[in-house]
Amino acid sequence: MEIRERLQQHVQKDDRIGAVSLFGTFVVYFASLYLAIVFVETWVILIPMMILNAFSAVRLYVVQHDCGHASLFKQRKHNDWAGEALSVVTFAPYAAMRHNHNLHHSHLGNLEKRETGEIHTMTLREWNAAGFWQRLQYRLYRNPFVLIPLGSLFTYFIRYRWPKSAGEMVASVLRHNLMILAYMAALYGLFGGTGLWIWFLSSLIGGMIGVFMVYLQHNFEDTYWDRKPDLNPRTAALQGSSALDLGWWMDLGSANIAYHDIHHYNARIPHYRLRKCHQMIRDEYDLPTIKWPEALRSFTLKLWDEDHERLVPFPKSATSGAKATPAE
Repeated sequence: MEIRERLQQHVQKDDRIGAVSLFGTFVVYFASLYLAIVFVETWVILIPMMILNAFSAVRLYVVQHDCGHASLFKQRKHNDWAGEALSVVTFAPYAAMRHNHNLHHSHLGNLEKRETGEIHTMTLREWNAAGFWQRLQYRLYRNPFVLIPLGSLFTYFIRYRWPKSAGEMVASVLRHNLMILAYMAALYGLFGGTGLWIWFLSSLIGGMIGVFMVYLQHNFEDTYWDRKPDLNPRTAALQGSSALDLGWWMDLGSANIAYHDIHHYNARIPHYRLRKCHQMIRDEYDLPTIKWPEALRSFTLKLWDEDHERLVPFPKSATSGAKATPAE
């Protein structure tokens, strides 16, 4: 049986599991935020609660992402209702997020459609042809100490206020922004400035976790990029998307989106079945996994080498770009 047929057996939705995942994570999110605010002067409680709140926000984002694929609940309208409600705590306007993410799925691994990806990647040839300022800008952009914190701040607090390709979804984006303002006003009314600061810092941490995960989903040494007509969508899905083996607690906190290869191969599989699907076919189809050492090393890889078909570091000198070799 081919992998597509094997995975097709797991696309069924279970409304009970979806509801538990959705509402259970909401409970953890609001409880941890409340405890962080109440015990703001008690660091041994404050810090763990902020981290728990950040992870629960990441998990809610993945649940919203499932809604965009209509894979959380059986009925489309229930997915859409949940997606809109979740946008308040994920900062992602639901309709625009769904539209942009579907474009990402449609053009995964396509070097001619890189604008649909979450993290921009230059090719080695483009780097060799680039000028000083373009290289400097890209170096800063791909620096993890810039990409993760500033990427979180820009993406979730600024860009999502008016996301790319919003188009005819203007009303949806404006409604989303008003909902966030109402949420902030409620926090301020209940807890004052302290509540807003705790919420902001916890959300920033959650955004950083999100950027960390998003980077690793498609940026690793043996990922996949190509151009049409040679581009193979199935290869792009399995080889161009990672399977991160970072521990069960990361799977729990990220709602199994670490098994991104399975998700891209069949986006209709709910998040609560991704881990099981990957483990079911991992050995049979020799699917590679990325553990912590390789995950951290992936942040040193910056450019797609079309000749060697892998992601490589920056050349060691300005004149050695054409001779750059894959990382050891």
